[in-house]
Amino acid sequence: MIIAKTNPIETLREHTKELLDRYNTLMEFYGDRIKEPMVWTLLRLAVIYHDAGKSYTHFQYNINKNLGNKVYSKDLIHIPHNYLSPFFLPLNEIKLKKEYRRILIEAITYHHERDYLLNPVQLKKIAEEDLIHKFKDVQKELNVMVAEDNRFFNRIAEDMSRNRTKFKKNDKNYIIYVLVKGLLHRLDHAASAHVDIEIDHNHCLSNLTAKYLKKITNKTSDFFRPLQYFTFKNQDKNLILTAQTGMGKTEAALIWASKNKTFFTVPLRVSLNALYDRVYHEMGYKNCGLLHSTSAHHLDENGVENWEVIYDQSQHFSNKLTFTTIDQILKFPFKFRGYEKYYATLAYSCVVIDEIQAYSPWVVAVVIKAIEMIHNIGGKFMIMTATLPKIYLDSLMEKNIINENTLIEKFYDDTILRHRIKVKEKPIIDDLDALLHSATSKKVLVIVNTVDKANELYECLREELENIYLFHARFLQKDRQLLENKLKEFESDRSETGIWITTQIVEASIDIDFDELYTELSPLDSLFQRFGRCYRRRSLKDKTENIYIYTKDVSGEGAVYDKEILHLSKVYLQNHITDFGAEILESKKMKMVEQLYSKETLRGTKFYEEFERALNELETIEDHQYSYSEAQRQLRGDDSVMVIPRAKYDEIIHLFEQLESENDKIRRTKIRREIERFTCSVRKNSYFKYLQPIDHFRETKGGKYRLMSHLFILDKEYEFDEEFLKGIGIKKDDSDTGVFV
Repeated sequence: MIIAKTNPIETLREHTKELLDRYNTLMEFYGDRIKEPMVWTLLRLAVIYHDAGKSYTHFQYNINKNLGNKVYSKDLIHIPHNYLSPFFLPLNEIKLKKEYRRILIEAITYHHERDYLLNPVQLKKIAEEDLIHKFKDVQKELNVMVAEDNRFFNRIAEDMSRNRTKFKKNDKNYIIYVLVKGLLHRLDHAASAHVDIEIDHNHCLSNLTAKYLKKITNKTSDFFRPLQYFTFKNQDKNLILTAQTGMGKTEAALIWASKNKTFFTVPLRVSLNALYDRVYHEMGYKNCGLLHSTSAHHLDENGVENWEVIYDQSQHFSNKLTFTTIDQILKFPFKFRGYEKYYATLAYSCVVIDEIQAYSPWVVAVVIKAIEMIHNIGGKFMIMTATLPKIYLDSLMEKNIINENTLIEKFYDDTILRHRIKVKEKPIIDDLDALLHSATSKKVLVIVNTVDKANELYECLREELENIYLFHARFLQKDRQLLENKLKEFESDRSETGIWITTQIVEASIDIDFDELYTELSPLDSLFQRFGRCYRRRSLKDKTENIYIYTKDVSGEGAVYDKEILHLSKVYLQNHITDFGAEILESKKMKMVEQLYSKETLRGTKFYEEFERALNELETIEDHQYSYSEAQRQLRGDDSVMVIPRAKYDEIIHLFEQLESENDKIRRTKIRREIERFTCSVRKNSYFKYLQPIDHFRETKGGKYRLMSHLFILDKEYEFDEEFLKGIGIKKDDSDTGVFV
């Protein structure tokens, strides 16, 4: 018996069978999407032999010692098992072409990405001294052919000493390599976690959505809106759609996805949570996934049955439909060590990019590169947005992504007027009386550009009005959840009036409908997203304004939003009012954004230079240059850290003490998740002098390590009343730029 894993104990035969079962499932479900037979041939071989190196005497000695078994010690050095497994391949029997042999050996060698310098001479020596004596054991354990002798050891060592396969556009062998290595990662990770490789393969998201639309419209036919009918007719195409708020974009995307495995991305976690809740609770689909940095907390707090299972499935990409942030699924353009798992999954999947304009130029450049790579490997994409900057569309065209299989369409309805605007040449702080007056009879939404400005307004108004709430990113996770739920309740009760002061955290995909919007100036694309939270589901009947835009002393200028873009946005708004008056139709919003973000308008601006530089930098990234975490930081492009305020840390210090001594993996996970409920993100540079590392350590056989090293104690006050949902969260530091939303 060759032991492969502990906790629980699993033999090499058992673990390999777990992978083979999932391999058969994957091939059955997606053999028609991944048509190259050599992918499946090489992948099966990789599955069978990937862990054969665990028969190495030193590995078995350590694993038995850890289990408390009496074992014989042999003077051998530690070598990661994945570097040893290729020596068991029966190359004489499988007779692969040179290029396919190298793909197979590389996939097995790097199915774990380790900071370990590979030494082929040393590996060959270990194979000759130890592994060769394990051939019969592995043959018996797995009931497969293995190498008969050492005749191919030199060739295997030479293949392992070669430079690793690198990205090469339109290269068939590169695609085969990505699929073999990436799918091996998926199979191994799912098998180790005992999670299904795919859930609900035959489930049709289009049928699910049609059933839902029938229910809410009380119609048996003609229940699709024009946008939804268009996506239904073009399920086999890539789509780039610009559609005004309220046209049913979410349902349109699900209709387009049909029976395909789908990743649905949205810029903000709060938006993802809302979409997930809608599909889970309203549409009744219980197997959709949710994947972002705080998704476990949301699943648990919102009554999701078996939330731990859903969370595990989401982490392993098992779900038919997963709502996720792009940093969880689209960071493979950085070609970090292990990127192939993410890239290979997209080869047989669809990805929806919702509200692409909400990202920074750097992030959009990454998304465009990801779409190009998805296009090259055979995946499908849909870009869905209320406003589409023209330079992004131009970039997709220049990369030859847009062809006969990609459709570009706009959807708007100018027969309904939703917004009448008024531009005010004053700071928003100077118009508090107007806000208070409206709040006596209306639902008033205030959106500003920084947390500090939101807090300032709230402090000025909290004593003047009882029904006033504040919502931004500097609240603890558990309190943000309370505020999210209250926001939904407030919006759904049409008789309730008052004020919600927020940042751009509510811009995208939050299905709320307020009576008036008071907002600081922001770029046109952001501004029009804000408009979509006011008169979202109705037409404006009277002649008064319902959108007020403040253009003086705008917060976040230069820190959150580019100064030149803000200036141009103000000019476009003023020109519109001069030429067309206060009414602003949907087609005009789209045209204004196109003009603002055209090359002609932006050439020479910092924004345009940043976008072009990002596109160029992504073309020069070396394969395997970054680790997973480094790629994550590159994509996010910020210096955020997770913190827990000192007072809250003192309240739950017992949880850290439990974590120090708890050995059960499941209980440890629950303790960590409970701790994370008391955390939030802040900018490291802004709060650096108030940060203290967590002073809790855990002793293991491998040594002593700091618990939750990513988390810091923040020596700042935190204010929030859970009963009345009042307070400003983490209090301001004088040096804080306040740019977190």
